[in-house]
Amino acid sequence: MSEGEYIQSIQLPPCQSPQQESAWLCQQLREWLDQEYLPEPVNATIAQRAAQVYFRQRLEGENDIGSLVIAIVSEMQAFDFSKSFYSEFAVANAVSDLLLSSLGIDTCCGMG
Repeated sequence: MSEGEYIQSIQLPPCQSPQQESAWLCQQLREWLDQEYLPEPVNATIAQRAAQVYFRQRLEGENDIGSLVIAIVSEMQAFDFSKSFYSEFAVANAVSDLLLSSLGIDTCCGMG
């Protein structure tokens, strides 16, 4: 990347139904968490907390995926991940992948 270039932000469409979007994200994130390692009861709590952050951000008019991810990382830092395989970064990255996939953007890095 040369000087003056930057990574373009990816915007979600303006939110029509934050409650519905949040419920979708909660369900998708819970499924992802359960499939990545082991289904654990704490996964439901993690998914609900991340979806709550997403819901608040979308209510405030946030459409930028990068900003949404940063908000989730920031707010999930206070969450006790001691009973989980995950961290706030893993959760925020999963949310990013789910949102990008919902826009039809392939998140596969092509490695392997």
